[in-house]
Amino acid sequence: MTKDDVILRADNLIAGYLPGVNILNGCSMEVKKGELIGIIGPNGAGKSTFLKSLFGLVNIREGEVTLNGANITNLRADELVRHGIGFVPQTDNVFPSLTIEENLEMGAYQAHASFKKRLAVIGDLFPVLIDRRHQRAGSLSGGERQMVAMARALMMDPQVLLLDEPSAGLSPDRQDETFVRTRTINRTGVTVIMVEQNARRCLQICDRGYVLDQGTTAYTATGKELLKDPKVIELYLGTLGA
Repeated sequence: MTKDDVILRADNLIAGYLPGVNILNGCSMEVKKGELIGIIGPNGAGKSTFLKSLFGLVNIREGEVTLNGANITNLRADELVRHGIGFVPQTDNVFPSLTIEENLEMGAYQAHASFKKRLAVIGDLFPVLIDRRHQRAGSLSGGERQMVAMARALMMDPQVLLLDEPSAGLSPDRQDETFVRTRTINRTGVTVIMVEQNARRCLQICDRGYVLDQGTTAYTATGKELLKDPKVIELYLGTLGA
């Protein structure tokens, strides 16, 4: 991986929610343009904290995050959106009282002039959302809400999309749809970094995976290599798999 290939880099991040209490203890990651990266690990490993630190939602005490070589460490979330990073949280990821179309408008609030153009792009990816654009988001199923949340994050045409547990709480069929949708988004040229508890399915679709444990990067390899790694299977896939 050459320097020019790298779109996002995190170097030795130390971060946490409370003063003096670190959840991340030296996490590092290097992401190539156009990759789909999976982050797996046991509960409490710091996976979601790591993702939130990249998006400015958790204070980074030490270390550095760069996007296309520029330092974006601890920038506010709205600034990161302008820089080309989208984020889909695990919960509370739609505005339930607003319609689907109004949710998408909120996603484009920093570039409202491009709303119609981006809506057409989203319509190609998620035609069902356009068909039901006047329906209130609060009436949607969990899988449908996840679709709206992804679409809203794409309204600003991000370079990098961060997904926090996109399959959490969904039925097996809806989980499969979410993984297929994630890969489809990635194939449009969006770099995707995904935290997932369904480790086996995540590694099946990702280009490379990172295993986090106790706030540090324990392993990294291609998804296929991690699926076959005896240590990863024993320590992580056995409890997170299927």
